[in-house]
Amino acid sequence: MSMTNLSAQQLRQAANLKEQIAGLEKQLAAIFGAETKAAPATTKPAKKGGMSAAGRARIAAAAKLRWAKVRAAKTKPTAVKNVVKAKKKFTMSAAAKAKISATAKARWAKIKGAKK
Repeated sequence: MSMTNLSAQQLRQAANLKEQIAGLEKQLAAIFGAETKAAPATTKPAKKGGMSAAGRARIAAAAKLRWAKVRAAKTKPTAVKNVVKAKKKFTMSAAAKAKISATAKARWAKIKGAKK
């Protein structure tokens, strides 16, 4: 619950508790003969790293330049086109397909039989 949503009574109660804690810490200090440190206030951790707008702009400009070079290289026509003959697609014979199918069926039958 945030402090803005607390009632006046709740705020007064919180202030009283803080006063009691401070008094108890003083009593501890008197017993031990040294000051005890109060609990540190919670602070946000320091922001690490970060990048300035100018740094982001430099990186973006460099990336655009790299991509422009890639696109330019793709659109350049080559002087001599290498004509590559398309390789004949491998086709399996019907006998080979039947042999593989039979082997697979036998293997699955063996696995299913072992489970039962």
